[in-house]
Amino acid sequence: MKNVILTGPTRGLGLAIARQLVSEGYCVIGVSRSISQEYAQLISSAEPGKAIFIPYDLNNLEGIHALTTRISQEYGAIYGLVNNSAIGTDGLLATMHASDISKILRINLEAPILLSKFACRTMLTKSEGRIVQISSVIASSGFSGLAVYAASKSGLHGFARSLARELGRSNITVNCVAPGYMETDMTAGLGAEKLETVKRRAPLGLPKVDDAASAVVFLLSDQAARITGTTITVDGGSTA
Repeated sequence: MKNVILTGPTRGLGLAIARQLVSEGYCVIGVSRSISQEYAQLISSAEPGKAIFIPYDLNNLEGIHALTTRISQEYGAIYGLVNNSAIGTDGLLATMHASDISKILRINLEAPILLSKFACRTMLTKSEGRIVQISSVIASSGFSGLAVYAASKSGLHGFARSLARELGRSNITVNCVAPGYMETDMTAGLGAEKLETVKRRAPLGLPKVDDAASAVVFLLSDQAARITGTTITVDGGSTA
């Protein structure tokens, strides 16, 4: 059984990834500040040991080493890491508080870097592994009011490309998945006019969370063994 650490597994895209991974036979080790009813249901409905939850606040960078050590000691070698957790504070940079800027960069960029650092150590001992960073189309297209969020996601792209070169000789792949606007409760609350504008940009229509989750599952699979240092965009064609 292959162990996959998944941050932010309790709702939205993270929950969709967790469900698909469990159905494909992986052991999902979900890491988040708190558990949701939906993820708790996944744990209870899955085979014993196939879905696990570990409470942890990724804002605490100092404890990430101990976290990954605990996971590998309790559950065995880490095969995959999916850095999905992220926060975004909507607001103009000129008026954004410095503490908000620091928190976004810690959770969205520094935490994935440290998780990748410590998780890849067990992958190196096995000469096998998969690391997937969840980015965003905003990293390349930009969006007013999300400058710091965009910076954090752009950072993941450069990080993934360089780390892919470091780890490639050990059969460890490092890639990004960049979702666009997806059909979620968040987009449903945009308002009719703005939602229609977003939909018109996507010739295939807005993707669903399962579409992006499927890209993640593919990158974790044996079929993606020769794919590394790249980004799969799942946005219905809005950035084509």
